[in-house]
Amino acid sequence: MRDFLPADKARRERVLAVIRERYRAHGFDEIETPVMEEYGRLHAGLGGDNEKLSFSILKRGMDAEGIRAAADDPAALADLGLRYDLTVPLARFYASNRAQLPTVFRAIQMAPVWRAERPQKGRYRQFLQCDIDIIGDATSRAEAELMIASLDVLDTLGLEGGSIRVNDRRVLDAMLDVFGFASDERPGVLITIDKLDKVGPSGVVAELRDRGADAAAVDALAAYLDRPAATPSFDDAGIRAALPAGIPDEVISHLVALGETVAAARGADAPLVFDPFLVRGMGYYTGTIFELAHPSVDYSLGGGGRYDGMIGRFLGQQVPAVGFSIGFERIVDLLPDADADGERSVVLVHDRDVRLDRLLALKAGLVGEGARVRVEQRAKNMKALLERSAADGYTSFASVGTDTTIDTLEIKPLH
Repeated sequence: MRDFLPADKARRERVLAVIRERYRAHGFDEIETPVMEEYGRLHAGLGGDNEKLSFSILKRGMDAEGIRAAADDPAALADLGLRYDLTVPLARFYASNRAQLPTVFRAIQMAPVWRAERPQKGRYRQFLQCDIDIIGDATSRAEAELMIASLDVLDTLGLEGGSIRVNDRRVLDAMLDVFGFASDERPGVLITIDKLDKVGPSGVVAELRDRGADAAAVDALAAYLDRPAATPSFDDAGIRAALPAGIPDEVISHLVALGETVAAARGADAPLVFDPFLVRGMGYYTGTIFELAHPSVDYSLGGGGRYDGMIGRFLGQQVPAVGFSIGFERIVDLLPDADADGERSVVLVHDRDVRLDRLLALKAGLVGEGARVRVEQRAKNMKALLERSAADGYTSFASVGTDTTIDTLEIKPLH
């Protein structure tokens, strides 16, 4: 969990403003949910490994004897927890407020979440998530809207050239069925397949054999991985060529329709890449899954997928849903330092004997013109004062003497 100095905070807010503005431009509406959710909801088997990283909140009013008696049962010690993502809270929000929401609801959430991570570069115990979700639309249009809006965000931030890797959990399940893996071993097999980028085909096959997976199924997967590989085109022929025979036609048709929709909005060279071994670890995904990539880095800048089964857990009836989460912390680290676009910011450096009413009248005049203004008394070390002001995001300064007026104020750049 981190502190942010003024310049860092301003930079983060500028990026957030771009994300919020572009998502709103695409028809999404922002909501807010509490930072805490019920313990049982956060540990309902929907969050995958993130449930193990959740921070629980001790029940109020428990004495030492009660804590000792409940020590072996986390659910008896805690009734609330800090949210580890924004999807579980959104499902609860929709179930609670459905009567006041449109049939197809497009939501923005931009808020902190907490996970008991081992802190390291790019991994924090408190971090910001920026999510958009569409609830109530079972068609590929929903996924397409999420992808188009998220690519637009990247472009607007100056990170053109992004692409989206796409797969479907139904494709993965059908492939494992074709290869011959039994249902009870598939979760473990998917965990191993998810390491393909890191350990390569031989590493995946070796680990599956070590895990005692069905030998004939592992042989079938190994043969498939050894085939001549090429980046498949995102159309019917390309997707079928990348898959073994036996994948349901309706799943392939869903992916093809998605590609056609994104291409219509983004142009013929729509940046979608079909990846039959994209897994994503969240247990609640039921259909299309995707990750946002950029050529400047070898890790994803966001991702998401369809989770049609989650809201039904709270509502008692099934409601289709799909979401996309921008990796805000990673994107902020990628962007160069930059001043606020078009913002006029001035440091007024005044002599000790300048009257307070004159000084604040000058400040008020500049603020009234739309400038951001800080007042500083002249220091012996002016270089340090101006360097600190520049580090805080100010772009210019002006000296103020006893006779300075708004008309005689000479504003100079700090850089």
